[in-house]
Amino acid sequence: MKGHSSDIFTAREPLSPVTPPSGVWWGLLGVVAFSFTVPLTRIAVTEGVPGGGLDPLFVGAGRAVVAGFLAGSALLLARQRLPQGRQWLRLGIVALGIVLGFPVLTSLALTTATANHGAVVIAVLPAATAVVAVVRTGERPGPLFWTATSGGAAAAVAFASVHGGVGSLHWTDLLFFAAVVTAAFGYAEGGLLARELGAWQTISWALVAALPVTILLTALSLDGQVPQASPAQWASFGYLAVVSMFLGFFAWYRGLAIGPIAQVSQIQLTQPVMTLIWATVLLGERITLTTMVGGLAVVLCAAAAVRVRLRSG
Repeated sequence: MKGHSSDIFTAREPLSPVTPPSGVWWGLLGVVAFSFTVPLTRIAVTEGVPGGGLDPLFVGAGRAVVAGFLAGSALLLARQRLPQGRQWLRLGIVALGIVLGFPVLTSLALTTATANHGAVVIAVLPAATAVVAVVRTGERPGPLFWTATSGGAAAAVAFASVHGGVGSLHWTDLLFFAAVVTAAFGYAEGGLLARELGAWQTISWALVAALPVTILLTALSLDGQVPQASPAQWASFGYLAVVSMFLGFFAWYRGLAIGPIAQVSQIQLTQPVMTLIWATVLLGERITLTTMVGGLAVVLCAAAAVRVRLRSG
């Protein structure tokens, strides 16, 4: 799941007037696109060839390289103005969180963790993003917000501990939580920066700004060799690069720009449910009672946090 949240997003897009339901449908299209990220990452790094899948560093950084060139082309064709001054530093935070941190960390974790395990842990991302946004903007949302976010974090930690089977967190869980934290910072800063640069422009510039690093990491992951993978792995990698890292953002941000933002932003809370379904269909993973209870607890807490913050806003 490329973790995707917009709890502070209020972009101003140069779009023609459209009725509010269109924004909901565009947002839903973006969420559906993102919901395949975790299962397909799992396929890319584990399935297919004897001895394992594609190198997780290649999957995490290589897809950002492909998306970066697509983003650069889109910016050139649309003749977008260059970011100025401190905007480049802020784009660096966005890139560090959602172009590098989240994809690479989740790719590493999914070499051993199941997709449904990752989906539940990552479901806390909307609440985490809201917390970072509140701190970043100096808001004071009230005790109910902090109760909901704390409950979501506790539910995610409890699920990770119990679902692991030994009553303690694994290193893969630490990678998932680190991915959530980095993505939360990336989305929070991206939401603020989108007010100045535009929505899809912000993620596109972040992808372009990260290209020197993502190209270097991709080259290091290859180590002078051509990756060996099955057709399913290459198809998964292609989806992650073109849809999860690029096209999905266009639908998602268009929906947010059309609005109403309170409705569109909450559609993302359905993403973990979709991911669990795709993990069952594509990977044959079984949805256990622990997964259902843990997922429900995390999603409900995240929903409460997002709703409280939207109302206070």
